[in-house]
Amino acid sequence: MNIIIITTLITLTLGALSQNVMAETVTPALQPVQYVELNRYVGLWYEIAHYPSKYQEGCQNSVVRFSLRDNGEIDVLNSCRDKREGVLHHADGRGWVIDTTNNARLKVSYFWPFRKEYVIIDQGNEYEYSVICTVDRKNIWIIARTPVINSDIFERIVTNLEKQGFHRDNLIKTEHNKNLHPE
Repeated sequence: MNIIIITTLITLTLGALSQNVMAETVTPALQPVQYVELNRYVGLWYEIAHYPSKYQEGCQNSVVRFSLRDNGEIDVLNSCRDKREGVLHHADGRGWVIDTTNNARLKVSYFWPFRKEYVIIDQGNEYEYSVICTVDRKNIWIIARTPVINSDIFERIVTNLEKQGFHRDNLIKTEHNKNLHPE
């Protein structure tokens, strides 16, 4: 009888603990920004920070340029310079809005027929910064109109990212050397 009671108590305790752990590890749904004015989004952006990616290993001076096509699609040009050799690397993509209610969800293809969904989850009121991520949360980029942003703004962005299930410790700050910017 005592064994049954002890086994039941252990089972109930472990079940309760596992539910608490599962509840704490549930990632909140991505919250896109309310609305993106695409005409204000076009132009040159400097990468401020990102999650590690094999595509960006050894990169500095990372920038992205967005431009609108007449048909509503978006040209995306990512570029950076190799830290050791100074060689310019770039990836040209074509994107399109998949949710016109807020323009914050996009699909981008860098190599046809492959495409990936990206979400704009934060942006400054004056489009001075923006945060873009993939829906699987494996990639994230903080970008700004200038190569450096105020530390208070950066901290506010990172705090907002943590509320959406991202981890500050995974962010890598991007190095910028103004003499090597790809333009």
